Amino acid sequence: MAKNTAEKTKKKIGLSTQIFIALLIGALFGVVIHYWIPSSYIKDTVIVEGVLYVVGQGFIRLMQMLVVPLVFCSLICGSMAIGDTKTLGKVGVKTIGFYLVTTALAVCVALGSALLINPGRGLDMDAVQKGTVSSATEATSLVDTLLNIIPKNPIQSMANGDMLPIIVFALFVGIMLAKLGTRGSVVANFFSQFNDVMMEMTMAIMKVAPIGVFCLIARTFATVGFSAFAPMLKYMGNVTLALAIQCLIVYQILLFVFTRLNPLKFIKKFLPVMGFAFSTATSNATIPMSIDTLSKKMGVSKQISSFTIPLGATINMDGTSIMQGVAVVFIAQAYGIPLTMGNLATVVVTATLASIGTAGVPSVGLVTLAMVLNSVGLPTEGIALIMGIDRILDMIRTAVNITGDAVCTTIVCHQEGSLNREVFNKD
Repeated sequence: MAKNTAEKTKKKIGLSTQIFIALLIGALFGVVIHYWIPSSYIKDTVIVEGVLYVVGQGFIRLMQMLVVPLVFCSLICGSMAIGDTKTLGKVGVKTIGFYLVTTALAVCVALGSALLINPGRGLDMDAVQKGTVSSATEATSLVDTLLNIIPKNPIQSMANGDMLPIIVFALFVGIMLAKLGTRGSVVANFFSQFNDVMMEMTMAIMKVAPIGVFCLIARTFATVGFSAFAPMLKYMGNVTLALAIQCLIVYQILLFVFTRLNPLKFIKKFLPVMGFAFSTATSNATIPMSIDTLSKKMGVSKQISSFTIPLGATINMDGTSIMQGVAVVFIAQAYGIPLTMGNLATVVVTATLASIGTAGVPSVGLVTLAMVLNSVGLPTEGIALIMGIDRILDMIRTAVNITGDAVCTTIVCHQEGSLNREVFNKD
């Protein structure tokens, strides 16, 4: 009897719970280091920039190491499994259409809330910690973004980690393998088995996720503390509110309208993935966990999710678009530059299209923000105002990004008749 109780207790502390515990303890540890331990060689060099930095970044690199082969194999297997080109095209059009619509809605939510809250009005510019903008202003033009979707050299794209060209090439390979049938069985089996290897490797790396999460969060709070937040509380509150509206209201209404599933149950089941996305601040790192959770807890077909989730991690950046929408209003108000209705419409279009070329890695939204600011004639130097506190907001918006991917995947899966409701409704 005692043995059974011990076994149940062991089962209860799953990986998701461990990640949440590590996240909370890491935040607390970081705050303690920042405020109660005086600056010294041991604290600054050995602990914060030594152990915490190396272990945290080491974990991120382990996840990034898997991204390219995992996305490539997942998309080949997904497009190959769907098989029929017409069905694949239908799923692809629905998915991309849904991603673009939710991104446009996200920018509208951001602009609407920012115009009500006025985050940049009355800002003391001297109180804000400013960063340097040299790296953030290198934005790719819209024309180049569209052309870069087609890879000149797929191997080079894989080496550089350019996700859009990789996705296009993977889809082509998957479709061709599906058309070849038995003639391509050897290659098809290779990719299918290699995909299994990558999933197993991911699960192995995920076992050390609590340690990686602890170090990432602890270093963030140990470095930033709360002092950088004070003058920017209005901006941070605005971005967080807009993200909450998008994640907890817009997505859940869409989920209920299209599938009649319980939104609260969806959030409860997907919360561990959101927590992991929050701690790593990279959409790409959550791909395996998202696919696994959607399959085991939501009843979503892996045929669909292995296609839509990697695609969403590259082109569906609603959280990033929200930050950009609020940042545009914030920077315009901080510099005293009025925005016309035409400017706001331009922001909606530019931010929506810019999200397509945004890689799923930490703080990349600041790079595409330069393109959005240029589109309405605002100074890119304004990015320096928000760089100091962007890491925390980046963590929140990553959680929103991957939730949007999951909601879209569930809706598309339902419409294709591949959703197992019994799995979703099971506690």
